[in-house]
Amino acid sequence: MAEIIIKAGKERSLMRRHPWIFAGSVERVAGRTKPGDTVDVINPRGELIGRAAFSPASQIRARMWTFDTEQSIDHAFFKRKAAESVARRARHPALSAQDGVRLIHGESDGLPGVIADRYGKVVVLQLTSAGAEKWRDAIVAGLVQATGCDAVYERSDSDVRGREGLEPRVGVLHGELPADLSIDENGIRMLVDVVGGHKTGFYLDQRDNRLLTRQLASARSVLNCFCYTGGFSLQALAGGATSVLSIDSSAPALTTAQRNVELNPQLDATRAQWWEADVFEALRTLRTEGRKFDLIVLDPPKFAPSASHADRAARAYKDINLHGFRLLNPGGILMTYSCSGGIGQELFQSIVAGAAVDAGVDARIIHRLAAAPDHPIGLAVPEGEYLKGLACQVG
Repeated sequence: MAEIIIKAGKERSLMRRHPWIFAGSVERVAGRTKPGDTVDVINPRGELIGRAAFSPASQIRARMWTFDTEQSIDHAFFKRKAAESVARRARHPALSAQDGVRLIHGESDGLPGVIADRYGKVVVLQLTSAGAEKWRDAIVAGLVQATGCDAVYERSDSDVRGREGLEPRVGVLHGELPADLSIDENGIRMLVDVVGGHKTGFYLDQRDNRLLTRQLASARSVLNCFCYTGGFSLQALAGGATSVLSIDSSAPALTTAQRNVELNPQLDATRAQWWEADVFEALRTLRTEGRKFDLIVLDPPKFAPSASHADRAARAYKDINLHGFRLLNPGGILMTYSCSGGIGQELFQSIVAGAAVDAGVDARIIHRLAAAPDHPIGLAVPEGEYLKGLACQVG
């Protein structure tokens, strides 16, 4: 097996069990390697630290599979890791009854570059690292064995694959997809487009926050921005909102959102309005019209994929939150989110606080919001805490 020898002083993060080895931390590579190959990781004293997947095209030159020096990286390893991840979710009382669950969450489950989401009897797999790519067959076999699913569909089409020197890959890996796929999320039926939808087809990380929206929406007028297929909107309707205005720039997403309302006849569809528009422009239009709302949800796409984009992203977050605060009635609640890895929790709160000051409102945090528990954060990998949010009440 080839070896990666770590530079002196660069092994500290590995000693804390952080799984990434950056190119600048590598003294040299001994032996012949191909992308995705398993390599021994050797500290500056010549001692074995563990085993990693090699990725010559990426600035993250290797990702640790294990810190157990006795552990072999083979088909059995991936089947066991998949089974352990699935079992952890099955034991969680808030997840065991859900139709839609993230089964594997990358580094947090000890499988860097592997994302697996279950929607009913379909598992959607996303592989974003060279090591995960190499072990695709073992990972699929492990998921099929652990879940008994009818189908596995690959959605390895995220931009991050390009940094690993990998081409996009999509398609059925096991079984056959149903014509229509839907899940029940806390009593609401939602369609999931695993082929053409965002990410793996749905935003499972916001499940708990959608339920909180439902609990807060009673007798309130609601504005849902960047609504996608209406997850927050339908939960607000279920919670007794007097009206829900939902805005998104995607006509297909809004069409699916309206189909979702039809799937839930217990909801009052007359209270829902759908608006295809650029959210930034729509917020200004609503302000000009003098509209006001009791509950506003701002769940934008990723404005800052990395720290280098943080300044531009901060301006965008400031803009939408400023207008959000200005559109709230006294006592109203702003539920605002960032899924940008380049924007940390402290910076995000500072941006929202600045927006409240500029809007001329007094606001207080009543809830700190994060991803659902099937999206765990490894203590050694704080970068995994990508989704952060605040529920702020004004007046």
